[in-house]
Amino acid sequence: MIKCPGCGNEFEPNDAIRDELQKQLRQQMKEWQQKKEEDFKQKESLFEKQLRAKDDELNKRLTDEKKRMQTDLESSIRKSLSADFENQLKLLQQSVADNEEKLKEARRKELEFLQKEQNIKRREEELEINLHKKLNEEREKLSTEIRKIEAQKIEQLQNDFQLRLAEKEKQLEDQIKLAEQMKRKAEQGSMQLQGEVQELLLENILHHTFPHDKIVPVGKGVRGADCIQTVCNPYGNECGKIIYESKRTASFSADWIDKLKSDMRSQGADLAVIVTQTLPKDMERFGEKDGVYICTFAEVRSLATVLRNSIMEIFKLARSQENKGDKMHMLYDYLTGREFSEQWKAIREGFLSMKISIQRERDAMEKLWKAREKQLEKVLLNAAHIKGSVEGIAGSDAVNLNLLEDESQTLLD
Repeated sequence: MIKCPGCGNEFEPNDAIRDELQKQLRQQMKEWQQKKEEDFKQKESLFEKQLRAKDDELNKRLTDEKKRMQTDLESSIRKSLSADFENQLKLLQQSVADNEEKLKEARRKELEFLQKEQNIKRREEELEINLHKKLNEEREKLSTEIRKIEAQKIEQLQNDFQLRLAEKEKQLEDQIKLAEQMKRKAEQGSMQLQGEVQELLLENILHHTFPHDKIVPVGKGVRGADCIQTVCNPYGNECGKIIYESKRTASFSADWIDKLKSDMRSQGADLAVIVTQTLPKDMERFGEKDGVYICTFAEVRSLATVLRNSIMEIFKLARSQENKGDKMHMLYDYLTGREFSEQWKAIREGFLSMKISIQRERDAMEKLWKAREKQLEKVLLNAAHIKGSVEGIAGSDAVNLNLLEDESQTLLD
């Protein structure tokens, strides 16, 4: 639960808080993006003004340079022409060939002037093209930097949003886990109480159903079953014992059967019954499994009646056979009785368990011996290769590289 610092009201975090946070973050991102767009427009307008100022300055410089070059050319032409006229006045006697040569020189200079003018125009065009290229490069560079900054800002905002969202989800998961732990503890306490209640109800059912029998509960902390039923006939004679184990859990454990069989032998009981809420996976209703009867709480009255009647019949049959034999009959009765059968089953189970354990140890040791034998063969093979290489270089008597003595080598072979 989350407590409001203003009013002190406690409430559970839900999707409304997450939606509100997302709404606020989207609004902040929208305002930040609008602000960045305005800044970008201002910077772009300022950059365009600077570019226009540079264009004006360059055009002015180009115009001044053009005027200066034209003035220089005109002055040089005037000087050359004045010199030509002076020479013509002084040298009227020069030949027509000299005049033609001077005319060619003037034409050549005029051609050079035209070429220079054309070069100046070409340079102006190249300068203008380069200027536009630089302007485009600067504009692209500036836009790339602005996009990169915007992407970083957006990524930072997204990371902050993800962190906040993860914090809220972590808080919600912690609250859910805490609630589950509290619920599990409460269920464990209630399950223990339910198990005790089922034991008491089982004793009451046996008391009311079989009033002639002795129903003895086993106290807490005492090793053994939960309840022992001593079957008695109407004359008060004890015919046999049935022990009951009460379980009220969500799953069935196979260890319960072995434990109850051990309790049955120690108590000298004839039959053993497990009353459980959940049957084994291979059983749909009550039945017998490994010498132990298993049923639900609703079936225990019927099953107990059937088992009690069978014990009564066996007792009657045994009483009818009394005083009819000698030690052989007694020995036969003992060998065919349940006590001998259960004790022999216990001996057989212990023998099988010991045999399986010995076989597993033997398999493990043989596996280990085989692995060590392979390792030893690998070491001896590599040592033989090294020994052959060294003897081939230094001779057989130079170095002793035998890993084993002669007797050990013979024994190993």
